Amino acid sequence: MNDLIIIGGGPAGVAAGVYASRKRLKTVLVAEEFGGQSVVSEGIENWIGTPVISGENLKKSLQKHLETYAGEVLSIQEGSRVEHLERFEEGFRATTTKGDTFDAKAVLIASGAARRRLMVPGADTFEHKGLTYCASCDGPIFAGQDVAVVGGGNAGLESAAQLLAYAKSVTLIHRHGELKGDAITVEKLISNPKMHMICNSEPVEVKGEKFVSGLVVKERTTGAETTLPVTGIFVEIGVVPNTSFAKDLVELDAIGRVVTDPKNQHTSVEGVWAAGDCTDELYHQNNIAAGDAVKALEDIYLWVKMH
Repeated sequence: MNDLIIIGGGPAGVAAGVYASRKRLKTVLVAEEFGGQSVVSEGIENWIGTPVISGENLKKSLQKHLETYAGEVLSIQEGSRVEHLERFEEGFRATTTKGDTFDAKAVLIASGAARRRLMVPGADTFEHKGLTYCASCDGPIFAGQDVAVVGGGNAGLESAAQLLAYAKSVTLIHRHGELKGDAITVEKLISNPKMHMICNSEPVEVKGEKFVSGLVVKERTTGAETTLPVTGIFVEIGVVPNTSFAKDLVELDAIGRVVTDPKNQHTSVEGVWAAGDCTDELYHQNNIAAGDAVKALEDIYLWVKMH
């Protein structure tokens, strides 16, 4: 019987793993791969302690840090994914896609999420060639350029706000008549002369040669199409949390994120915590995910020692 099962190998899972190792909790960490969503980024400039780091190098750094402290107390199960999590009399059992089972007193769900992808012609072709899913990671690369943000929710508005610090202009495309984000944020963005809004419209094609050179947008009522001359496209149309394995165990919100107590990251089930992009945390970033995981681990350690 392990003390802890950690599910996930992104910043949250690795941060928890390092702390668990140093606290000598007998732990198994199950991860399909290390790095999380940012592994595809060309340059991450907001990972604290590193002025700039590529997603691939962040992945290597996280894995090295974990392996340095793992020793005999933490077992790393890389290349495997948890497909079912259940409670039994003595604790919790995780079953993986490889058919392995791991038992533990406590569980930390840090399984992350996947960005909802833009499904239009050219989107896949120009990913990392002008089209990106992370404004906080890649925004500075587009300094002085005309860019577009696809998505009118809070995530889209936050991305637009970040990009205004770098870009020559930012055009936000939203498929509904009104923006769904916070009213104060909307008002602040509209007042910026570099900001443009196109509502009731949706992207239909990404254009370019070697890199993005334009985004074709269709007005949903009239069907009229316009090509925006942008060199950067930031997609913020939501994420899909990787939580299906836990749906019968813990409380999830309407879009499948694990509901947590922000004070300690505890879920609706005694003995189960969650951190990172798989949770209902208001802001999803690498540093926040790692911090939430450390917070959870401190609570897990005290809980395990009392049980």
